[in-house]
Amino acid sequence: MQATPTENNLPLRGANFSTLAEALDYAARGKTGYNFYTSKGKLSAVLPYAQLREEAQVLALRLHSLGLERGTRIAVVADTHPDFQRFFFACQYAGLVPVPVPAMVSLGSRNNYVAHLRKLLVSSQAAVAVAQEEFVEFLAKAAAGLDLRFFGAPKAFADLPQSTIQPLPIGPTETAYVQYTSGSTCFPRGVVISQKAVLNNLKGIIGTGLRIRPGDRCVSWLPYYHDMGFVGFVLAPMASQCSVDYLDTQAFAMRPRRWLTLMTQSRATISFGPPFSYELCARRVRKGNADRFDLSAWRVAGVGAEMIRPDFLKRFAETFAPFGFDKKAFLACYGMAECSLAVSFAPLSQGVCVETIVNTDYFAACHKALAVEDTSEKECPSRTSVFVNCGKPLPGYEVAVRDRQGRDLPDRRCGAIFVRGPSMMSGYLGDIDATREVLSKDGWLNTGDIGYRIQGDIVITGRKKDLIIINGRNIWAQDLEYLAEQQPDVRPRDTIAFSVPGAREEEIAVMVVQCRESDPAKRKSLTKQLQGLIRQELGIDCFVELVPPHTLPRTSSGKPTRSKARHDFIQRIGQSHQGAQKRPTTKRPAEYSAPDRYCKDNQSADLLLSVHPRGISDPVFTDR
Repeated sequence: MQATPTENNLPLRGANFSTLAEALDYAARGKTGYNFYTSKGKLSAVLPYAQLREEAQVLALRLHSLGLERGTRIAVVADTHPDFQRFFFACQYAGLVPVPVPAMVSLGSRNNYVAHLRKLLVSSQAAVAVAQEEFVEFLAKAAAGLDLRFFGAPKAFADLPQSTIQPLPIGPTETAYVQYTSGSTCFPRGVVISQKAVLNNLKGIIGTGLRIRPGDRCVSWLPYYHDMGFVGFVLAPMASQCSVDYLDTQAFAMRPRRWLTLMTQSRATISFGPPFSYELCARRVRKGNADRFDLSAWRVAGVGAEMIRPDFLKRFAETFAPFGFDKKAFLACYGMAECSLAVSFAPLSQGVCVETIVNTDYFAACHKALAVEDTSEKECPSRTSVFVNCGKPLPGYEVAVRDRQGRDLPDRRCGAIFVRGPSMMSGYLGDIDATREVLSKDGWLNTGDIGYRIQGDIVITGRKKDLIIINGRNIWAQDLEYLAEQQPDVRPRDTIAFSVPGAREEEIAVMVVQCRESDPAKRKSLTKQLQGLIRQELGIDCFVELVPPHTLPRTSSGKPTRSKARHDFIQRIGQSHQGAQKRPTTKRPAEYSAPDRYCKDNQSADLLLSVHPRGISDPVFTDR
């Protein structure tokens, strides 16, 4: 078995197609395709685009034999496996709408995964569902009692007869797929994307953002059910006729160096990841093992999907510079599923452009991002914030920064970010109210992000729902988390910060930290250290809760979800408070068992129990 080649025999076409089926028709004339690797780095499957087209068209006839109406939705558990591509493109040829749903990653227990999957099946109103053999049991439980026409593993579909009537592929104005959001601020919503929208976005990504050229090759470990993994590394390589090499997401999580090994083996030029993935590699790869890597071919090291921390990228670049990695390969980008994927890209081959902002009460009150270099030596502040420039919008996109009254703001004034462009979603599936909340009649999308502009470039400072307001001051949750993660005992993504209402309706800052240390004295020391550091750097008191590993809630794509963490924290405190009311003793209640064991070293119980659960509304986390 040999991987598909990097060089192709076709002239490169950068997504100038009317449909995804048309794009695959063209890519199938070449030699490139999808390649799949095991956790040990061995090639396990090869799927050239030519073979994919042939198998997808046969599968389309089998799906058509089920007598499904045009536009019927097909749920596909999006494991990193060739069958995902087969079913996705079979839907394109059969006039059906594929709905990628998560494989079981970072969703907690099996029961939680089944419940989550069931909600997605109900939400998407899927009539058919397919999953790899290892997920079929979960799918069967999730589908129990639902009116599905057919579900099972791929081999069950192979037994279906082929229709004698050739179905009509999805047209340019029809829905291409439904992409669920990550669910970091609410239950995932189904984003409806048309053929026209996704092809426009792919054209911008391929031609403007990445400037893909002959000889490019991609590597990805990103999950298919995340917009960056799906649009960026399933659809974009095919639409530009590039070969791509896949590593399973769990394999990367267990051994991040496999990513770099695959980049070395395949001489790939393009790969993306969230900031934490680069930090993981820098932390996990020992200097003595780094000599096995050759990253000199890596020309685009994309970074996005969450707030970009430049120090993570700096450590990665310093660690792997001796092995060919060029820090100018870093490419910051900004986007979301509601816009198919990408909104903006920083310039290629320039590395990360950092904005160091004066972090004072003036910034919090006036929302003006004053760069440190624009201040005099006497005015130079002790506190600063660092943000990354995410570049200019793709062609056809407009970006506006607005205040609370909806008025456009000038450069360097922070506000809500609105975008409008040709790759916008049609809306949220089956949720007209949620669509109206974020998408205006004239096409402007309220992204939920906060940021500012600099001569047309976009700088993201945080999510609106992640803003913590203490005594009238704006504190970004990521600033608290960043301080904690600088400590040697705290790993990246092991913290979540948020605020909760106290007994006197004041906001209390809370930070939940996953801690592997069991020694009480060391735990107490870490808690005091974090509280002192936050007080020194940000000037606020913060309640720090230490919890066991694997406690923090995460989205299907592995991102920490502050809304769910806040919800869980309030529930825990509510149980503790109710238990305390039942007991006249000052001894803390037994109901607050495991969490209490990790909180008793922190601040006094008075602060903890001042978070009154009764009457607290939690609009950030709604179980839709």
